[in-house]
Amino acid sequence: MRKNRILVVDDEPAIRQSLTGVLEDEGYEVCAVQSAEECLKEVRRHPYDVVLLDIWLPGMDGLEALQQMQEMALEDRPTVVMISGHGTIETAVKATKMGAFDFLEKPLTIEKVTIVVKNALGQRKLEREVLRLRGETGLSHEIIGESVPMKALRQQLRLMAGTNGRVLIYGESGVGKELVARAIHQLSPRASEPFVEVNCAALPEDLIESELFGHRKGSFPGALEDKIGKFEKAHGGTLFLDEVGDMSLKTQSKVLRVLEEQRFEPVGASEYIRVDVRVVAATNKNLETEIERGNFREDLFYRLNVIPFSVPPLRERAEDIPLLANHFLKEFARAYGRKPKELTPEACAVLQDYHWPGNVRELKNLMERIVIMYPQTKIEARHIPLHPARRSVLERPIDYFGSLQEVREAAEREYILKKLEETKGNVSRAAELLGMERSNLYRKMKALGIDVTRHEA
Repeated sequence: MRKNRILVVDDEPAIRQSLTGVLEDEGYEVCAVQSAEECLKEVRRHPYDVVLLDIWLPGMDGLEALQQMQEMALEDRPTVVMISGHGTIETAVKATKMGAFDFLEKPLTIEKVTIVVKNALGQRKLEREVLRLRGETGLSHEIIGESVPMKALRQQLRLMAGTNGRVLIYGESGVGKELVARAIHQLSPRASEPFVEVNCAALPEDLIESELFGHRKGSFPGALEDKIGKFEKAHGGTLFLDEVGDMSLKTQSKVLRVLEEQRFEPVGASEYIRVDVRVVAATNKNLETEIERGNFREDLFYRLNVIPFSVPPLRERAEDIPLLANHFLKEFARAYGRKPKELTPEACAVLQDYHWPGNVRELKNLMERIVIMYPQTKIEARHIPLHPARRSVLERPIDYFGSLQEVREAAEREYILKKLEETKGNVSRAAELLGMERSNLYRKMKALGIDVTRHEA
């Protein structure tokens, strides 16, 4: 677990030295600077938990620095405590309105400083918890599924999440690798610290190093200000490298060095930054094949592949599809303020017959579309827009069926459902298209397990 970082800003050397000593004795990591300008530079470069900021400073004063910090586009804004040697109630109220957590008057005492810092950190923790709970009111990140592969996956998660071992997650696009990475983080001792994601496939080659390690102002064209990299943002927590197989060999070399040394240099910097980060990586590629082709470093592979983890594709756990689909329907109905929806057995059968090349992501997107487009509470087979991409029975593996009779019945069932979809459930019209009597179609539907009560004559 990382130490809390405190930034002390005061133009008096004795106060900087005194506060640094007191706070380090309390177990904090402390940096001290003498001006507001240096303060702003520091919070841009490094994440801090608390800033002790003197109001009366040479050049820019503390209140102006506070205002600029509140306007910065920081992912993790520090909690600010103002300090003044001759403060007034008016100044304290103004600072509080501007976003300061508390106000300390000089002369400072060890007791006052330590209590205020502890309270600021407690408030910060509470605010993070509120944000986490608010996030849970939206679409959840729960791992859904009762199939054998998913039960095994959850058991493996419980065994390894509490460690600091690096994890490499394998799986096709859309299976939920990020979901598994987040579960690993949430079950680990680092759960209260940041979870930071980097999609290596989505970043241009000339930007990925800056994204991972940060950069200094002027280090390359377009670097107009200092930037904190993902490794530093994840300090104390978890860094998720998604699609790590798409990283260039040059970047792989730098990532390997960070894993070995737990330190790095931002682009254009001359000083090292030390970090404590658990790395979880994911890929949809066979990295051993990529190593043979010269596209992936073997030494990095062994560094990342301490705990290999495989997420099965959706087609290999068809029994989970109704659970997942109904879960997404419930979540999207709540998110969009719509009535709860339920899938009929025929609709579930259509979903389970589909190959799902896009895996869980494709199913989730489909359920969102259904919630938005269909006002009905009962979602039937004819509401499932999968027909152009649905596999026919002849495209399924040959051992999917046990006998020729099963193949014939599956083909008949699929074709009848298709005609019922075309006629919007009108059995009489479907019978005409099929060239058979309506009564014969009813009997055939009943024999094939198609619910005749859900289709009108």
